[in-house]
Amino acid sequence: MSSSRRDDELSNIPQELIDLGKSISALPVELSPEVSESYARVVQAVQRRKRILKQIQDSLSQVRLDVKYLMFDLETTRAERDELRSELPESRKN
Repeated sequence: MSSSRRDDELSNIPQELIDLGKSISALPVELSPEVSESYARVVQAVQRRKRILKQIQDSLSQVRLDVKYLMFDLETTRAERDELRSELPESRKN
């Protein structure tokens, strides 16, 4: 694994988990493999949750933008409707 990729992955991990990983690496050899596997699963879960959260945030941003466009469309359509209504002869308005 390249150094920059490892740095990117570590930047997505909370400092507490990084510290825990360092503590696990200092454990005796007979305990390290079992604990390391659990640690790896926790790190993967944290990264997956962060990825999902980012996707949700991106989706919410897109929805907000879509709603703004729809509101603009609605206001424009209403203004056009009102303008066309004002051009109708008085007898056709009712």
